[in-house]
Amino acid sequence: MLVLTRRPGEKIVIGDSVTLTVVEAHRDAVRIGIEAPRDVKIQRAELLDDEVEGGQQTAR
Repeated sequence: MLVLTRRPGEKIVIGDSVTLTVVEAHRDAVRIGIEAPRDVKIQRAELLDDEVEGGQQTAR
């Protein structure tokens, strides 16, 4: 895992088409803006975990 330090207004570029911008940073939370093409799926990890758990419960 690559770990970077960024301040509000600073950006991280991923590949040719995804840009992450630190919008706000507080002691316990960071707001991130994401610019990406519409075909790039963006989801919070906890939502993916819920989908996996939900699928396993349904399959039983």
